[in-house]
Amino acid sequence: MTANIEQAQSPRWEPAEVANVLDRTLTEGGKHFTQIVEESSVLLVFLRHAGCTFCREAISDIARSRNEIEGTGTRILLVHMGDRAGIQQLVERHGLSDVDRICDSSQELYRAFGLNTGTWRQLFGPKVWIRGLVAGVVRGHGFSRPSADATQMPGV
Repeated sequence: MTANIEQAQSPRWEPAEVANVLDRTLTEGGKHFTQIVEESSVLLVFLRHAGCTFCREAISDIARSRNEIEGTGTRILLVHMGDRAGIQQLVERHGLSDVDRICDSSQELYRAFGLNTGTWRQLFGPKVWIRGLVAGVVRGHGFSRPSADATQMPGV
């Protein structure tokens, strides 16, 4: 893997460090992350913020595919950076309010899973603008102000 010179790469975490973070991570409902992953397969979705057009699109896609995902025995687990009210409104709108969520305002899980801040091109490049317009306007996911770190990249 070659380093992207536009982006400061986070140092690789040792497995013990990752395990430590996971062991002490709780969902908003008080369940331990490690307990959830021991019980079933997990679709772990790292969101940016509730105002992010692409995160709105991802939530819509997950809602549309929920029965298929859960039909395989896979549990959906959403990670966000702290906009609890915005995320709650978003998941309620899509019928996902009962899906487990983790609030990671320190972005420690993001870093543990290797999700860095975006490069200029990843955040503002022409392809991003075009795709954002399609998702926001054509597909109706809309636009809103960032309610958390808008430079943090999402991941699944």
